[in-house]
Amino acid sequence: MDARIINPFLEAATNVLKTMAMIEATPGKPYLKKESRAMGDVSGIIGITGAAQGSMSISFEKGCICAVVTNLFGASVDEINEEVKDAVGEMTNMICGDARRRLEGDGISLQAGTPTVVAGQDHSITHIHTGPCLAMPFETPSGGFTVEVAFND
Repeated sequence: MDARIINPFLEAATNVLKTMAMIEATPGKPYLKKESRAMGDVSGIIGITGAAQGSMSISFEKGCICAVVTNLFGASVDEINEEVKDAVGEMTNMICGDARRRLEGDGISLQAGTPTVVAGQDHSITHIHTGPCLAMPFETPSGGFTVEVAFND
């Protein structure tokens, strides 16, 4: 697990939420995730190739993603619908893009696929990797979200 590759994804998550949705996120304690159950109600996952192979996901609790989408669209959102799922896909893409730009500055080139969005209570996320999966929980005034980053050894 290379912190040089993982940290830009965590930094990008807080940066994108702050700049796009005006939401401050406070990081919790990172942990190695061993199960596939998502830590939220709706998740975006994106595959990554290039200098490192793996994937990144972000799982939002309902209250958090509704606040994010409300701030993005300027209209109140209180349920996870198709617009919210689309926004999760876009947020996943933006976070991955921000992290990739940060890594380019360090000479690490990564490419990303198209995000997949999954919603529902107790849904699962499967990272295709051979290394550990780091999960970083974050808290916002409206609820939490968790970023997971998993790369091959």
